[in-house]
Amino acid sequence: MPSSWTQNYYHLVFSTKGREPLISSTIHERLYAFMGGIAKVLGGQLIAGNGMPDHAHLLVRYPPDLANSVLAREVKARSSRWVHETFPNLAGFGWQRGYGGFTVSRSAVEEVEAYIRKQPEHHKTMTFQEEFLLLLRKHGVEFEQAYVFE
Repeated sequence: MPSSWTQNYYHLVFSTKGREPLISSTIHERLYAFMGGIAKVLGGQLIAGNGMPDHAHLLVRYPPDLANSVLAREVKARSSRWVHETFPNLAGFGWQRGYGGFTVSRSAVEEVEAYIRKQPEHHKTMTFQEEFLLLLRKHGVEFEQAYVFE
């Protein structure tokens, strides 16, 4: 077969450095639009992007020749640089070192998209830390809780 035919979907979750609430309503929409542009430059498409002042959720469709880790690294690095250049008053802005990454089957895309869009509702009753641990458990990711939020 001379071509590759794939549909790769990835749910990326990462927090601001120290989980500081730095994603204000002033930058929220522009930040997610910019991250969508990064996904596009990398050959992907941002399906949904949302979060809270201390963390971000992205659902991205991405090409088969793009490694998950490269997608995460590029989105985080380029968006952090953009925040520093665009909002000089946010000199302390940064993303945490790691991230959560969860593959999503095509049949679950709408469910994950709805979950991401409803972030403010989830966080009325759940902290980011509780949510992140829940996602790790739901996806069967092995972890030692003592090291998750270093």
